[in-house]
Amino acid sequence: MFDAGQTAETSEWGLVQPVIAAKTRACSYDRAGVGFSDGPRRPSSSANIVDDLRRLLAAAGVPPPYILVGHSYGGMNIKLFAYQHPSEVAGMVFVDPSHEDQRLRYLRLNPKQPTELENDQKKLEPILAMRRECIAAAPAGFTPGTELYSKCVGEPDSRFSEAINAAHLKSYEAVGYQRATMSEEEAIFHASAQQLRDARRSLGDIPIIVLTSDTRGLGSPEKEPPNDPHFRLWFVLHDDVAALSTRGSNRLVRQSGHLVHTDQPKAVSDAILEVLRLTR
Repeated sequence: MFDAGQTAETSEWGLVQPVIAAKTRACSYDRAGVGFSDGPRRPSSSANIVDDLRRLLAAAGVPPPYILVGHSYGGMNIKLFAYQHPSEVAGMVFVDPSHEDQRLRYLRLNPKQPTELENDQKKLEPILAMRRECIAAAPAGFTPGTELYSKCVGEPDSRFSEAINAAHLKSYEAVGYQRATMSEEEAIFHASAQQLRDARRSLGDIPIIVLTSDTRGLGSPEKEPPNDPHFRLWFVLHDDVAALSTRGSNRLVRQSGHLVHTDQPKAVSDAILEVLRLTR
């Protein structure tokens, strides 16, 4: 079961899901407001996302146990799923996952030591203000070529075909997508992070593989990964995820940015198939 990154669609898994589908049933989905799903009716926190996913799996007739695969924000969501419903999870693959403590831990690396509130006012509030502007403009529609269109809808993604980009851009114009984007941005390091902290527990001995990018593609096969505190912290946070199970490991994926599943899709599909073998 694949869960994509923040407001990302099922198409993100296009280079991985077919490989897995040749071996076992493979499902991906669009969260509320994203892709072809209806707009959110409640905050897009990890707890609500997990509840939506379990209802979806039941309605679709996809029984547990599951191997959960999550990228970025999706990594936080699948972790909460496993905390809350451990008997339904057979294994997990985290693809450069976000971590509930990353915002706090990265703030400590800043010599100026800003508080959480100061950081939110400086970085989060401008993003939310832009999203509010996009939500207000969406009912009247966006005009391609305008600054507002560029800011709220964006440009075609070179990773995808013309047809997929056309579907994506059309969905980005919807009020539901704009609300979901704002809601996920607002929740990820606030409500969602706290939900994960409150639910934390050991995941026993289920197979877990964490795939860590080499910090936005800066590394190479011949060299050690970038030796800077931000990269080291990213790796340490992923070590923490792997340590949730006695059969957990954290692996560096060379020559990969945050989108490991499109930069190095074989690394992701190989990890999933390895977990599948271990669960069998």
